[in-house]
Amino acid sequence: MMIKDFGGRVATVWEGLRPMTKKMLAGALPMSNPNHATSPTQKYYYDAHADWELSRLLSAVDDQAKSPDARKNPEQLAELSELADTCIRVLEDQTGSAEVFNQLAERALKQHDYNKLDKLADLLQSRFSAGEIAEVVRQTEYPQIRAIAYETLALLPVQAIVPLLDDPLYADIAAGALEQKAFEYDSEEARDILEQFENSIGGELKGE
Repeated sequence: MMIKDFGGRVATVWEGLRPMTKKMLAGALPMSNPNHATSPTQKYYYDAHADWELSRLLSAVDDQAKSPDARKNPEQLAELSELADTCIRVLEDQTGSAEVFNQLAERALKQHDYNKLDKLADLLQSRFSAGEIAEVVRQTEYPQIRAIAYETLALLPVQAIVPLLDDPLYADIAAGALEQKAFEYDSEEARDILEQFENSIGGELKGE
């Protein structure tokens, strides 16, 4: 089946992909690469724009898979599922973006795929910066994802969390992670930093 047969939005997004992104996806698709499990996507050039492209394509594919036309066509539905799985596999291999993480995690929750959610939590811990993890908390509306992100932040070294206290977007999130680290993981260092932060906030309020 050709991409144009997947519906207008999927075809439009596909046409907007850069040639290198199309090549990467073509190489990662099982139908074109039976040994994809032993041919890692890392051999392809990957950047933040590829992240955005694959995220858009995954959204378009998921929307098309919900359409009445796709649901009446088992062949199209199977191929849409395969394309979605390929986008997800590449994103899981490469992304460090909070927005993409939330997209993948929300998708897993909606499908009640808790094994996938556990795998994503491992990726969050191994690959994402403290700032991106805090951004996951800030962006998501799902308490399950927020809990995973807070837990991951609390597992980071205190000194990786401390710079976030100076950022108005993330200060409360960082304080929450330090509180979890201090009381659930019995970190004296986190407790001291948290006390200093709370005292400085109190001083600023008095100064007003």
